[in-house]
Parts: sequence; C-alpha cells; structure tokens
Amino acid sequence: MGFFKAFRGNQPATIGGESSQNSQSYAPPPGPPPSHAPTNHHYPTNPLGHDGPLPPSGPPPPHRAGDEPPPYHDWTVIPDTALLPPPPSIGHEASPSGNASLSDADRAHVWIQRCNCIQGLLTEVQEWCRTYPLIRPHRPAAVHHDSVNIGNIELVRPREFQGNLSKAGLGCWKGSTKSGGQDVCLLGSLPCYFACSDSPVATGVKKTIYFEVRVLSYGGGRGRDASSLAIGWSALPYPTWRMPGWERGSLAVHGDDGRRYVNDTWGGKDFTNAIQAGQTAGLGMEFSIPSAPPDYGSSPGQTTSINVDVFFTRDGVKESGWSLHEELDAQNDLGVGGLDGQFDLYAAVGLFGGVEFEVNFTRDRWLWQPS
Repeated sequence: MGFFKAFRGNQPATIGGESSQNSQSYAPPPGPPPSHAPTNHHYPTNPLGHDGPLPPSGPPPPHRAGDEPPPYHDWTVIPDTALLPPPPSIGHEASPSGNASLSDADRAHVWIQRCNCIQGLLTEVQEWCRTYPLIRPHRPAAVHHDSVNIGNIELVRPREFQGNLSKAGLGCWKGSTKSGGQDVCLLGSLPCYFACSDSPVATGVKKTIYFEVRVLSYGGGRGRDASSLAIGWSALPYPTWRMPGWERGSLAVHGDDGRRYVNDTWGGKDFTNAIQAGQTAGLGMEFSIPSAPPDYGSSPGQTTSINVDVFFTRDGVKESGWSLHEELDAQNDLGVGGLDGQFDLYAAVGLFGGVEFEVNFTRDRWLWQPS
C-alpha cells in the first residue's frame, strides 16, 4: 500500500472534513452575465445583422444619360451555316474487299519512316534515307516534256510484278497478272505533271493530267476471284508492293470497293461504285491558281498555294470528283503532302489477284475527251 500511496499523495480523511472547512469561499458577482458583443465598438450595430460599416445614406445615384449599357448579344441566333466549309468526309478503318495483310502495311510504314528519317534512327541509316525522300522536282529536258505531251510514257515493271506486260502502241500497254497475286503498283516512266514546268503559278494557265485503264477481266478469266485494280497518281519514291493511295504522296480510286484513298492506309472514303470487268476508268487532276486571296495566317514569303481538283470518269463520262484541299479529319487524315502541285506526279496502276488490263496515255485512245 505504501507504494501506491506514493502516487496518491496525502488526501483528507473525509470529504468536508477539516481541510474542507478551512477552505475560502466566494460569492457570485451581482447582475446578469456580460454580453458577448464588445462594448467599445467604434461604429453602430449594422441593421443587416452582421459586423461591418453601414451602407451610405439616401437613394443610389441617378443613371447618367452618357453611360449606355453594353449592347445585348442574342446568343440564341443561329449563324448561317452556308458560310461554313463542308464537314470532312467520313473515312473507314478498313476496306471490305482489300486483301493486304497487316505485315505488308507495317513493312511499308517502316519503309516510309526510313525515308523520312524519323523516330531517332541511327546516323548511318539517316544518311541512307536522306537519299530517299520525295524527289525534289527539276525542270525536265525538252525531249521528256514533249514525250509526255504526246503520251509516250512507259510502265515500269517492279520486282513484285508477276505477270505479262507489253507495249501495244504509242502510250498503250497491255498486261495481266496471275490469280492469287499479291499487291503491286505499276508506275509511269515519266511524270505527267512536272512541278517546275507545269505549275500554274509559273505558267499562269491551268494544267490537267489524265489517263485511262480498261479492265478486260478479273480472276485470270475465271471470274472475280479476289482480284481488282486501282487507278491513281503518286510522287516518287513509292513502295511498289503497296496499292496506290495507301502511302504518302499518292491518291487513287480502288476498283474493288469504289472508295478513294489519299495518303490513306486505312479504309478509304466512300466515292463511287466498284469498277467492273469491261469498264474503262479514268482519273485526272486539274491544277489552277486559286481565285480567293491567301489565308490571313500565310506569311509574306509563303509559296502560293494551288487549287487541285481530282475527277473520275467511267466509260468516257465524268462521274464524280473532289477537291484535294477539302476539309480533312484532323485525327485520321494524313494530309495531302506530295500531291498539291509541289512535286512531280506519276501515273500509278495498282493490281492484286488475276487481272487483265489495258493502260492508255495517249489522247486519241481515251474514251473521255477534254473540252
């Protein structure tokens, strides 16, 4: 007990005992308890019920005639949508009839990346691919320009091409591919559009390029059999194991799904009907000086833009077309680089499966005749 007592200390024996009786007691102060509000406030109590200065006395000052309120804008008024550009065409993620594999697409993408020297490639690879960007245009020799004007253009046989290809006359080529053949792109030997010589900025006149392809048969003469053809245009260099329109600097109309492709490795955009066997398809591009003034954002030294319109014909009748500089989808469209009149453009014919075809570059063989 002594141990615990050391913690307790000395306590009175009883409550109210001797120690309690000797304690001093105090009486409460007179009157009610003091108020919680300070008594030394330097301003009277605010009638609004909170602390702070009183509002000024008297009515508010009168409105002066010179102080007009800001004009009212009726936000419910809908602007004239006719003044807005048309919305971008909706693209597709894949073609319902395309036969290209993802490995072929990845292979082409790697090739394009190397040509553009992107994604931090090694120095030696960068040196190699600096030689393979889009070829800068040069003023052609007179003999080459004259050859193109009369349609004296050849088709270049790439190593991926497996089939027959022969010249049937001036600017006329006939060929065939085997059933089950993979994608291949035939390119013209000379550009139909020379950027340095044909640009309307340099000549002051419109330039039109055009050629036609006739589909003789699909599937090696045994029906369609997953075979088709595409007609287009391309800047160089271009991966010849890819259909035109799929990669940078190219556009095309594909005969299997009737869609148009502009630097579009996905599924293209709805455009026309499929190109059937026995039909002749033509694709042209018109380059002209824009009639509208330059954009406000253009710098004084910026190169003058060129209007580019693409048109498609079927059996000699102009069927449809589009403006190359139409409103684009910022997320899916890859732009029109290489096709806007700043680079030379070559005719491109894409093939897969078994196709018999005829290509014509001379005007007297065309079903469509320019006015």
